[in-house]
Amino acid sequence: MTTKTLNASAAGTSVIPALFAVVLGLGILTLTGHVQASALHDAAHDVRHATGFPCH
Repeated sequence: MTTKTLNASAAGTSVIPALFAVVLGLGILTLTGHVQASALHDAAHDVRHATGFPCH
């Protein structure tokens, strides 16, 4: 019986998640940098209540 294994390139498999993380991070920084402080605070406040964490 012969078993064939496929070896994925280490560079090919690690570039896509790293690129995705960079794009996501830059997107978050860009959006939060352009949003008004009160809107950002209200959104964070609503998420804390929705997940069950008390904030005040």
